[in-house]
Amino acid sequence: MKRIFCIPLFIFLNGCASTSFLSDDTEQQQTEEHLIATQIVEQCQKGDTENLDKDDCEQAHEGTIPVNHPIDEVEVELEANTAADQPESVPEITDVWQRVRNQLNFDIPDNRRIANQRNWYRAHPEYMQRVTKRASPFLYLIVEEIEKRDMPMELVLLPIVESAFDPFAYSHGRAAGMWQFVPATGKRFGLKQGWWYDGRRDVIAATNGALDYLTYLNKMFDGNWLHALAAYNSGEGRVSRAVKANKKKGLSTDFWSLDLPKETRAYVPKLLALADIMRNHPEDDDNWYPIANHPVTEIVDIGSQIDLALAAEMAGLSVQELHALNPGYNRWATDPDGPHQLLLPVESVAAFNLALADTAEEQRLNWVRHKVKSGDSLLKLANKYHTTVDIIRKVNELKGNMIVAGDHLVVPVALKSLDFYSLSQEQRLETTQSRSHGANKLTHHVVSGDTFWDLSRKYKVNLRSLAKWNGMAPTDPLHPGQELVIWVNRVSSQQTENSVMRTLTYTVRNGDSLARIAQKFKVLVSDIGRWNQLNIKKYLQPGQKLKIFVDVTRT
Repeated sequence: MKRIFCIPLFIFLNGCASTSFLSDDTEQQQTEEHLIATQIVEQCQKGDTENLDKDDCEQAHEGTIPVNHPIDEVEVELEANTAADQPESVPEITDVWQRVRNQLNFDIPDNRRIANQRNWYRAHPEYMQRVTKRASPFLYLIVEEIEKRDMPMELVLLPIVESAFDPFAYSHGRAAGMWQFVPATGKRFGLKQGWWYDGRRDVIAATNGALDYLTYLNKMFDGNWLHALAAYNSGEGRVSRAVKANKKKGLSTDFWSLDLPKETRAYVPKLLALADIMRNHPEDDDNWYPIANHPVTEIVDIGSQIDLALAAEMAGLSVQELHALNPGYNRWATDPDGPHQLLLPVESVAAFNLALADTAEEQRLNWVRHKVKSGDSLLKLANKYHTTVDIIRKVNELKGNMIVAGDHLVVPVALKSLDFYSLSQEQRLETTQSRSHGANKLTHHVVSGDTFWDLSRKYKVNLRSLAKWNGMAPTDPLHPGQELVIWVNRVSSQQTENSVMRTLTYTVRNGDSLARIAQKFKVLVSDIGRWNQLNIKKYLQPGQKLKIFVDVTRT
């Protein structure tokens, strides 16, 4: 029989975003997080909560910022045999969660920090059901890998704490994927990151990277798993210093006695609380979505780059379903330089392999023959056809970037229109930015010194929402020239509740001034300056384009 499994779901995540990382990166990241949390706390204390979410004050006091889930739920049908379907030779354990439960061994102290987290999880059964259901396509493979490495089975619960088992999740510090790697630590543990592919979101690759990192940390802390987990969250340097500080003072060096960031002090108890619920609270068993204790997905070698739309057709899946199982691929095709593999439902593998064997490598992509025109460049063509300069250069055997008008180039292009690849990086961002989050959509061009915090105050919008609208996290750095989408309910100081705002572009003429333009459109000079990021004391230039928001109810 078939069971429908849901992969990522846009939901509120309990408490915090967790981070896994190289010491220096983590500590810098947590310094930035602490600054933002402090600013929010001060804002809450002053009662200035207009641009905050209802949970911001509580979370800031905890030193945490939630993980973002950028896509809606995706359902994939996978084979799931019931106990009655199992042959007699198969062990009685038919649910992977039961297999996990039987191997939990951590000592779980009875203290307030664990109790608080346990109470939260137990009070939110719908959350637990959604998150554990999302693990369905991947859980068996993760459990198999943990057993193969002879590591504690409690580690299979870590993606619940990190990302709610969402491979598309991202959070503060540019952490991405189910195991929430920042770029530097991902590279350190072998996770390739490029234009086509990000191994931090590849569930299989990221699981191996995370278990490699946890093995390293466990050895570093002499087999102390709680120290290793704390370091996974806040960095090995920070935990090492905390241990040394306690030794110097003659204090205990167990996890519970260490002076660690608020997030880390809650992070380890979250994992222990989940293990305690699974092991000691059978009345909550229904909250762990049952997952068949046999492979429901399989890794298939494909040998070369392939268009995801074509691969989905071969596997009998939608592009969205295929991409949800293979979230590491950023674009409309797999990475030309590898990895050359796909995760597929087991029932799709045979048909896919037959279709793949009948498809030559050059037929796995769609090609266009482009006649070079005056003004063309490799970068311009790469942007036009949604590929990279390196690919165009490679397939056309070009030694440099020089192209000549009149020559012909072959370029790989997507088989379908780009909106068909709804889970690609561009389409995820476009979907986020196209959803109306306010009455008016503004574009802000980043200048030197801009931060999300400052911009949230300037435009009177929520800090996390502002970052999320742009596919980023609140502590991510901004770069001059970068364009940000900002949704605001009010764009003008003169706007009223009944205002109807229209956007127009005005071209500056000889003799124009901001005062004259403001008078013409019945707006304020200060608003024109803010809409266009102008220094209102400087002169306008003829031909300059200005964005103007006009209240049509006043004209």
